[in-house]
Amino acid sequence: MQPSKRYEEISRLLDHSGEMTVEDFADRLGVSRETVRRDLTRLDAMGKLRKFHGGARIASRGNAAIEAEDPFTQRMAQNADAKKKIASAARRLVASGDSLFIDTGSTTVAMAEALVALHGLVVITNAPRIAAIVAGNPSHKVFLIGGAYGVDAGESLGPLALEQIAKFRARHVILTVGAIDATSIMDFDLQEAEVAKAMIERSDRITVLVDHSKFNRRGVFEVAPLSAIDSLVTDNQPDAALVEALTAAGIELIIAE
Repeated sequence: MQPSKRYEEISRLLDHSGEMTVEDFADRLGVSRETVRRDLTRLDAMGKLRKFHGGARIASRGNAAIEAEDPFTQRMAQNADAKKKIASAARRLVASGDSLFIDTGSTTVAMAEALVALHGLVVITNAPRIAAIVAGNPSHKVFLIGGAYGVDAGESLGPLALEQIAKFRARHVILTVGAIDATSIMDFDLQEAEVAKAMIERSDRITVLVDHSKFNRRGVFEVAPLSAIDSLVTDNQPDAALVEALTAAGIELIIAE
C-alpha cells in the first residue's frame, strides 16, 4: 500500500473510532508497527491527528473523555515538587526489609529516590533507571526485569517481562498510572498496563501514586478496579465524588504535605 493510501486509511479509521493503538493500525493496514509509527509521526506533523505513546487519536476530538499521555521526558518535569512529596509520603508505607515491585513512571522514579534511605529492601522493577537509583544503597537487593525495551520511558515490556514477573512474589507493588476515575485506575499503553496487572497479581498490597492531574481522567486500558487498591497517595484532595468512590472501595487516601 502506498503511503498516501495508508494516510487516507488511517484518517478513515480514526474518523470512525476516535482513537487507536499502533498494534490496531498495523493489523488493519497489514504493515509493521515501525511503518505505522512513521506514518503517525508524519500525519501528526501535518496536523491530521494527535500522536501519543502507543497510538494516535483524532486531532479534533471535541469533548471526548479519553485523553492521551505526554512523552516520558516531559512527564518527568511536570509537577516535580508534587511527585517528590507523594514519594516521601508513600515511603512511610514501606518498612526496611520489605519486598516490592515498582513499575515505570515519573512518580515512581521519585519513589525510588525516597526508598534509598531504607535498609534491606528487595526491589523488582522493569525500569533500569529505578534499578540504578535503588542500587545506590548496597543493602538493597535489586532484580531488573528484562524484555523488549521501550525507549520512551526506558522500560522492559512484553511477554518476556510478564513471564519474569510471574517468578516473584512481593509484599508491595508501587504503581503510577495515567488516569483514575470513580471506577478504576487506567493507563494509555497496553503493554504498560499488562506489566502493572502482572505485578498486582504477584503482590499482597497495592499502592498507587498519582498527582492531582490524573484525577477524573480516562485512559485507554484499565489496570485495576478501585476495589483492588489498598492505598492511594496524592498531592491534593480529590473532588467529593472521587473521594466518595475511594471511600466506598475501602482505599486508604493519603494526601502528601
